[in-house]
Amino acid sequence: MGEEKVVPKPDATTAVELPGFVMSAEEAEQAAAAAGVETVEDLLPLLVPSAMRRARAPISRFPVGAVGLGASGRVYAGVNLEFRGLPLSHSVHAEQFLVANAAAAGEPALRAVAVSHMPCGHCRQFLQEIRGASGIRIVVTSDAEDGCAPEWRTVASLLIRPFGPHDLLPTHVPLVLEPHDNPLGDPATAVAVANGFGNGDLESRLREAAEAAARAAHAPYSECPSGFAVADGEGRVYAGGCLESAAYNPTLGPVQTAIIAMVAAGGGSAGEVVAAALVEKDGASVAQESTARIFLATVAPHASFHVYNYRPSDA
Repeated sequence: MGEEKVVPKPDATTAVELPGFVMSAEEAEQAAAAAGVETVEDLLPLLVPSAMRRARAPISRFPVGAVGLGASGRVYAGVNLEFRGLPLSHSVHAEQFLVANAAAAGEPALRAVAVSHMPCGHCRQFLQEIRGASGIRIVVTSDAEDGCAPEWRTVASLLIRPFGPHDLLPTHVPLVLEPHDNPLGDPATAVAVANGFGNGDLESRLREAAEAAARAAHAPYSECPSGFAVADGEGRVYAGGCLESAAYNPTLGPVQTAIIAMVAAGGGSAGEVVAAALVEKDGASVAQESTARIFLATVAPHASFHVYNYRPSDA
């Protein structure tokens, strides 16, 4: 196929260490030059081993790493996350982590992705939420282990006749990497669950972060935007909003995206969460409170938790 290009197999002498979960365009260019490759796209497969080492997969013990190049020139990493004691549906796939990471950074588009293993159907579907997804280039570095030279291929070649946003949404509706400003209305109720907050400033910061995440959430199918914010013992706050999928099940909930933000920022494990807040619409047909309670009760049972239900101003 004319679109395909053979790439070198990463090994101990060519693998490049990621400085974090986001590389600036300048850092990526410098890393490519230092690695002796022609372009940042050629650098992506060399970063995959480093991404894999950051995976948190205590259940499967199967680490997955994904590294993507944005239209901005920035490079984003993604890893799989699993949580002991919770259903597997709470797990985060590396490609989902990558997309959430890019969305949080305001990346307008993804051009290419290198991933350690062939994307599952779940992830091929999740990528459809990106405008122009069919043209995103994918290389699977583990192809070399199967005796095949890794080659670039398009997402379109991996998901024939895809179902996606074009089947359910008007063309003007923003997709996952595009700006959102979801209307929430005014706070209707605030419910404290478990311990109350001991720090008024922390409560305020969590609520503001969760509200901002809800306004930026990608929820065009349910029209039920939600945001979740968590704080660690040092008072650092991390937040994320739901990222829905046209196929529904590959959706990332706000709890997952908040933990993605925590990991991407170099934070600790989900078990280090000491306080959390959820913002969602009052009476939402797709509600996140019960899932958030289950998650916290399992991984951070001593964390305080506030729920803020917003109601339209004219209600």
